[in-house]
Amino acid sequence: MSDQRSVTRSDLVAYCDAMLESSAFQDYCPNGLQVEGRNQVRRLITGVTASQALVDAAIEQGADMLLVHHGYFWKGEAAPLTGIKKKRLKALLENDISLLAYHLPLDVHAEVGNNVQLARLLGWQIRGGLEPANPRSVGLHGELETAQSGAEVAASLERALGRMPLHIAGNDRPIKRIAWCTGAAQGYIEKAIALGMDAFVTGEISEPTVHSARENRIHFFAAGHHATERYGVQALGERLAAHFGIEHRFVDIDNPV
Repeated sequence: MSDQRSVTRSDLVAYCDAMLESSAFQDYCPNGLQVEGRNQVRRLITGVTASQALVDAAIEQGADMLLVHHGYFWKGEAAPLTGIKKKRLKALLENDISLLAYHLPLDVHAEVGNNVQLARLLGWQIRGGLEPANPRSVGLHGELETAQSGAEVAASLERALGRMPLHIAGNDRPIKRIAWCTGAAQGYIEKAIALGMDAFVTGEISEPTVHSARENRIHFFAAGHHATERYGVQALGERLAAHFGIEHRFVDIDNPV
């Protein structure tokens, strides 16, 4: 390990903040450094959510920093540091591990963002934002290279993500124009409908989404919140490893939702 390169915590955080333009977002949580650990970063562990299982894995693997999409301190949650919040933070602080988290900035980034990375994984051609007037549209829309049936799109999602999506078939027509937004964006189906899309893909589903898909005759796919958001943080970790010459490992903590 003596010849391994390192970067200061502040330089790595500044690089991420600038690249992701984190200060430009009004988000549900603080973006950037959430827990301050040791000054030098040699080993970076990435994951989707800073659960206890991921924190434990970072400790076991000798991480200097943990980088996630879902961090801590969400709006509306109870403020006291008790229960699982205390346990998670205590483990990070006792092991001098920094926690770096980016939520919306990591969803929308044009290179390492969750939505762009999902499109690359599936081979979807990006045509624009799901919110055309918003330069930082969270969701995207595009086209499949060739039209596919709903069953074929479901099968391609299963192959890519390792889990069968829940498919609500709003019609029996083939799919060519497709919109997507990773995570819990089932409400964005209305934006896909407004743009005349054949299908909308996201992570989760709510009871009203079924009726909306059927009555508006649009295919809807709930492909998994965790499953659709594994790729942005990996891409960011790989970018940091290449830029700073540090070690990066992605740890996938299984989550069926």
